[in-house]
Amino acid sequence: MHNWFTCKVSFEKVLENGMQKKVTEPYLVDALSYTEAEARITEEIKPFISGEFTIADIKRAHFSETFFNDNGDRFYKVRLYFITLDEKSGAEKRTLAKMLVQASDLKEALDNFEEGMKDTLADYTVIGIEETALMDVFPYTAPEEEKKDDSN
Repeated sequence: MHNWFTCKVSFEKVLENGMQKKVTEPYLVDALSYTEAEARITEEIKPFISGEFTIADIKRAHFSETFFNDNGDRFYKVRLYFITLDEKSGAEKRTLAKMLVQASDLKEALDNFEEGMKDTLADYTVIGIEETALMDVFPYTAPEEEKKDDSN
């Protein structure tokens, strides 16, 4: 399970016309704590930003699932209700969930979401899809274990 944090990074960005402008851009990082999120975003961002930058804000992001697509250049938040039946009363119960989908446009986001959910047995209803301001998402990847030389 992922623990997502939205990290806002402030830095001087060089615009297409050559002018510099201070911007704050949001990124999503998978980390165990706020401290780890700050360390991870700092390491992930260093190669892409020349000059100084600051981590302006870190907030926990509540995404139940993420669906990545290498062809997509945007991230969309899909809000949905999982629908279950209460066995005792027979009443329908709705549980709100948010998922993150990478896609090129809104239609592709819905298609990618439905593709990712096709094997689920749960009933659900999509109640909204919106584009996020996220610039990039950095899921946790375990460092490769050092290969041991067995020739000794």
